[in-house]
Amino acid sequence: MAEPFNPLSGAFFDFSARLKLRISGKDRLRFLNGQITNDVRKVTPSNAIAACVLNAKGRLDAHIFVSADSDSFAIDAEPELRETLQQRLERYVIADDVEIQDVSDRLSIFHALTEALPELPDNCRAVSADRFRKAGWDIWFDAAQRDELFEQLSARVPFCDDDCSEVFRIEQGIPRWGRELTAEIIPVEAGLAESCIDYEKGCYIGQEIISRMKMSGQRNKKLCGLIAKGDPTLVPGMRLTTSDKEVGWVTSATESQRLGQRIALGYVKRGANETGTELNVVEPANVGDLVSRVAIVDLPFAE
Repeated sequence: MAEPFNPLSGAFFDFSARLKLRISGKDRLRFLNGQITNDVRKVTPSNAIAACVLNAKGRLDAHIFVSADSDSFAIDAEPELRETLQQRLERYVIADDVEIQDVSDRLSIFHALTEALPELPDNCRAVSADRFRKAGWDIWFDAAQRDELFEQLSARVPFCDDDCSEVFRIEQGIPRWGRELTAEIIPVEAGLAESCIDYEKGCYIGQEIISRMKMSGQRNKKLCGLIAKGDPTLVPGMRLTTSDKEVGWVTSATESQRLGQRIALGYVKRGANETGTELNVVEPANVGDLVSRVAIVDLPFAE
């Protein structure tokens, strides 16, 4: 029997559907640094960073990646944010020399999870980016080139389609907008502190809440890996309980052929989220009816 496909051994992904915003103007660095949790000064022409955009209560407005061109910054985010993120950013452009342009339809992005950058046409822009707990390469190019570049890459690197990508991101414990990341979540709860937050940079919207959480060392809930006990079906929205109370919920679930297990991501409240803890899984509408049990494990599920 063939070994299950492991994208960590080399793969590429199509992120062309993501929202893409171009931030230009002489005040772009100062403006963007006042809007996001990471330090834009870390961005170079060859290196992208992950960051969050927050509201004043420290909750998520967006999870983004930021890269740089010669005279602008590029932001990409999940396509569901196309109707809201540009407006959220423009709300704070007051006296700044900043222009925010939606270039989603003009540009495409492939992500190559390879040690070395694949050979590319000269008109592509490639930057190092960590999207799956391992450094890979974001390849930006004109949308009209997509089919041609897809053929070139797929001849050398296996393609991980949307279904494959979803299983892989759960295996890697990567939170996603609309699942683990919503307007009710603070980034520290989603395990985004290390990748997305710079505690030494200047002020940004929502910083007070983030700094307070760092000083207290406490969070009401955290994103956990969950492994099913037995062979049940796990579905997003299912509730997690102890013997006497509800303590969390499932956000994403899949069957991992690579791990040979049913796995899930979910939020579990403080006091019940230690590694090794076993929890009941119940249907949302029937909290008393036990469906299965899961055990909490560290993320990612496997290296």
